[in-house]
Amino acid sequence: MDIKVVRDILGANDQLALKNRRLLDNKKVFAINIMSSPGSGKTSLILKTAEKLKEKFKIGVIEGDIASSVDAEKMSQAGLRVVQINTGGECHLDANMVSLALDNLELDDIEVLFVENVGNLVCPAEFKLGEHLRVMILSAPEGEDKPFKYPLMFTESEAVIINKIDLLPYVKFDLERFEQAVKGINPGVRFFPLSCYTGEGLEEWVLWLSSKIERARA
Repeated sequence: MDIKVVRDILGANDQLALKNRRLLDNKKVFAINIMSSPGSGKTSLILKTAEKLKEKFKIGVIEGDIASSVDAEKMSQAGLRVVQINTGGECHLDANMVSLALDNLELDDIEVLFVENVGNLVCPAEFKLGEHLRVMILSAPEGEDKPFKYPLMFTESEAVIINKIDLLPYVKFDLERFEQAVKGINPGVRFFPLSCYTGEGLEEWVLWLSSKIERARA
């Protein structure tokens, strides 16, 4: 019975995710689901990426948190169109939450939409939102063993960002071992080691993302 209930929930979510995707496609909006554990740098990555893309694309953000609007306020101060979702305890965003957020965004004025998911390495990967691209962030201080502990997050992502590489001299993180572990479960994944703090590696990530957006819009 429990298995059937879970399947029903995920099935209903997937149907609504398809509806979200059709809306985004009709409006020519490219949506990116950013997932990670708390503190890995989702907000920083979105802000740094938006800063480099804002001359080419009109950018919006759906900001997901259990509580507060701290990150949404940062987005707004940076001049980005933003809608806040407070889940009230839920550990992930789902398609219904995103659907409600889309109703409160002027999609005709947005070309690229970042969805900052709730900080969690488990649940966000299970729920489709209607996004075009899934990106997972792991910060160097978290350690390279996470693909073994949370494989679904890594298999569901098209790109994996290793953030805070400026801390590599001070933490135990074997970048080569980490990449081998992830490729063992997701051979086609793209890696982007970078630092939102120093800016190292950001250009390669932004160029790749820009090409994805432009191909999709074409």
